[in-house]
Amino acid sequence: MVSFQYFVASSLDGYIATDKDNLAWLLQFDGFDGGQDSYDAFIADVGCIVMGGETYAWLRDHEPDTWPYSGTPCWVFTHHEHSAPKGANVTFVRGAVGEFVDDLKDDARGRNIWVVGGGILAAQFADAGLLDELIVSVIPVVLGSGKPLLPMTGPTPPLELTSSRTLGRGIVELRYRFPART
Repeated sequence: MVSFQYFVASSLDGYIATDKDNLAWLLQFDGFDGGQDSYDAFIADVGCIVMGGETYAWLRDHEPDTWPYSGTPCWVFTHHEHSAPKGANVTFVRGAVGEFVDDLKDDARGRNIWVVGGGILAAQFADAGLLDELIVSVIPVVLGSGKPLLPMTGPTPPLELTSSRTLGRGIVELRYRFPART
């Protein structure tokens, strides 16, 4: 069964980036024990990627000569005009996330869909009852303010913790399942 998964890193106080989209606080942890293994195991089951326009713009600004998701269909929810990197399978869309569920599942071909981010897009999937799993690596840094992990419109029913593990440098990976949709 295809799952919509939000695989993300967050500060201890629940932010995925600073107010100005700075990720230096996170990038200082590159190469931590278990991090690459966790990512490799996760991405092996991903058949389609979804991201917001700001995340897409950040990637293009910081990795202008590469596309990190070659071979994987990527959908970008945006209100701005963007161009796709040469050879990348990128589709730009506008509208409610629920309108594209069947297309995303078709592109995933029976594998999972990674909601890369940002938090606002992931919250739209969660608010629509479409987010199945939150996989968050909690980074031992306090930002004080920034872009929230999951800025939903209201409280959720309790999520089910399906696993937790300690990775290198004090990072904890938590896997939560959202309650079944009724």
